[in-house]
Amino acid sequence: MQPTTTPAMSQEMQDCVEACMSCHAVCEETMSSCMQMGGQAQMQIMRTLIDCTEMTRCCADMMMRRSPLAAEMCALCAKACDMCAEACMSMPDDPQMARCAEACRRCADMCRSMAGAAM
Repeated sequence: MQPTTTPAMSQEMQDCVEACMSCHAVCEETMSSCMQMGGQAQMQIMRTLIDCTEMTRCCADMMMRRSPLAAEMCALCAKACDMCAEACMSMPDDPQMARCAEACRRCADMCRSMAGAAM
């Protein structure tokens, strides 16, 4: 008996994985920026950034290994990304925060789409 092969990822899933990894990277960069700024407001944003980086990385990992929990993780990831985008937009004049919010919104949209898709 030969081992079963895992079917190739759909283009939509590949795009979602890429969005998750891109969002993860931008959130990591934004955390570094927040640490340099200091202050209590940045600490609140840092919490959402940390949640978002962890969720996006985990979500991408689960999709790549075709976890049966991937769709549920995508839904949760979308929520974390939405929260992060909102937190980053509390500082709309900061270009790094705006870049992060944009990456988070894109990832949230992709993950919401994947949450309803068969994996």
